Amino acid sequence: MDPQQEIQQLQEQLVYFKKLIKNMSAPIIPSVVPKTILVPIAGFIFTDRFEMIRTAVLEYAEKYRDTERVIFDFTGVTTDDLMEFDYNGLASELSQLNSALGLMGLRAIYVGFNPLFVREIVHAGIQVELEVYTTFKVALEHVLNESKKSVPKI
Repeated sequence: MDPQQEIQQLQEQLVYFKKLIKNMSAPIIPSVVPKTILVPIAGFIFTDRFEMIRTAVLEYAEKYRDTERVIFDFTGVTTDDLMEFDYNGLASELSQLNSALGLMGLRAIYVGFNPLFVREIVHAGIQVELEVYTTFKVALEHVLNESKKSVPKI
């Protein structure tokens, strides 16, 4: 294979893997609780990724109009580069995400924030109004108790 063909093949692979990463960055999972979806967030979080998440959730809500609640699970977020993390940027992204979802009539619920992550946000003096629970299970239980329902049998 000549170098030009090899470069072309590598560029095509790069495009493929970028698309794959984009699709995996914000999976949307319908919950057993009616009108509720789960968006698990794992790995590193950054501005472009929040934009993808916001877009994916808003497009889902447009398609599935009966959706009322979105639970974002941050349990899998990596905090390896905590000292280099932009907490003001995160606060801004969370605020924009909340505002966008609110305008669509969706209730945003956040779970699974890492204690170290929370400490750094508080230490940075960042204020963001969010509905937060410790785990996905606790959030679902709260939503079920509000609606006085139980988990449907599968």
